[in-house]
Amino acid sequence: MTGLSDALAGLLGADVADLRRLPGGASRETWSFTAGGAPLVVRRDPPGRADAAAMAREAALLASAAGAGVPVPRLVARGDDLDGTPFLIMEKLDGETIPRKLLRDERFAGVRPRLARELGAILARLHTMTPVPGLPDGDPLAGITAQYESHDEPRPAIEVALRWLAERRPPASGRPVVVHGDFRTGNLMITPAGVSGVLDWELTHLGDPAEDLGWLCVKAWRFGSLAPAGGFGGREDLLAGYAAAGGVPPTPEQLRWWEVYGTLRWAVICRMQAERYLSGGDPNIEYAVLGRKVCEQEHDLFLALGLTSPVTVADPLDALSGAAAPPHDLPGAGALLDAVGEVLRCSPQPDERLRFHARVAAGALRIARRELLLGPAHAAAHQARLTALGCGCDADLAAAIRAGTLDGRRDEVIAAIRDSLIDKLTVANPRHLSLPAS
Repeated sequence: MTGLSDALAGLLGADVADLRRLPGGASRETWSFTAGGAPLVVRRDPPGRADAAAMAREAALLASAAGAGVPVPRLVARGDDLDGTPFLIMEKLDGETIPRKLLRDERFAGVRPRLARELGAILARLHTMTPVPGLPDGDPLAGITAQYESHDEPRPAIEVALRWLAERRPPASGRPVVVHGDFRTGNLMITPAGVSGVLDWELTHLGDPAEDLGWLCVKAWRFGSLAPAGGFGGREDLLAGYAAAGGVPPTPEQLRWWEVYGTLRWAVICRMQAERYLSGGDPNIEYAVLGRKVCEQEHDLFLALGLTSPVTVADPLDALSGAAAPPHDLPGAGALLDAVGEVLRCSPQPDERLRFHARVAAGALRIARRELLLGPAHAAAHQARLTALGCGCDADLAAAIRAGTLDGRRDEVIAAIRDSLIDKLTVANPRHLSLPAS
């Protein structure tokens, strides 16, 4: 951190203070600091993963967005070598990005009912942006399929969704436009007065404008809220704001397709991020736990396709006692793990990033305890379901779904996948099973 602070001070010619890393950011680091008393933010590539061209493209996108009337932070400096990595330095906007605060804190109660319409209007302006050189423009379904297949980890639920998407692909909403690619709660800076900035342009590409609208409505970005558009409001408000600002709204069928696509995309991204941990490249607890969120998106895909329904499942940990197994003394292993989890969850931390990682770690402990408790029974039940379908493993079932060889037993296939997803979520996040699709 000292090296980064010194590099910033040398670049800006001012004293740097209050340098701290912010939570979030899957592929880039984000740090806040003050220079000469001015609040600023620096985004940089992690050491060893430099991409100067992508960073330059993001700087150009900020200028294009500002020209189209999209609220974005002002760019202060850009370069290819800040403490060894490409970087952007921007003004620090007022507002909040943390979804649980935006969706629950009383401070934002007044603005929440207006946000879906406001976000629709911002997207309409965003889709008029002048493209910058180097934006990707590949076929989205082919691209996400290739990413999924790159892990060589066939998943029956994903295969069901891929077939649905391929068979029901709607016509494009219009000519290709600049698509933000990650326009959702968490990448939006919001104040009690409204949206102050659209952040994180690293996934921007050319594509169908309906992609951004569908992505905002993906269930993962509601964070427990029942309101489809980012947890803030209804699809109708989002599309009304889009139309009022000059956009041509997609049809309900087009929007639904992009919501299903977005849910599939997030499942694949979670698996991609988990690979950073599994490969030994990054020990970040967030990446480890993202691997256990893939089943949330698989379940949400089945919800979106009408293949399952919300169900209430008791958390198996709630019924456990803290007793120790003889000859060991009290408290038992479960109680000790609970105590560690409470320390992680409740202990004061010096910054938001450490608080976030502590909460993630506490959740990881609960996942591990549930798997140790239920894993053997779940494994036996899963194998029995596969055997009944004439399959030896998930890869066999996934291949049969793709080839259509089990289409005559579709109800059995869907029931087997649904039961496996319930088991996986009973371990990973029982509460997620009860959330409606909306």
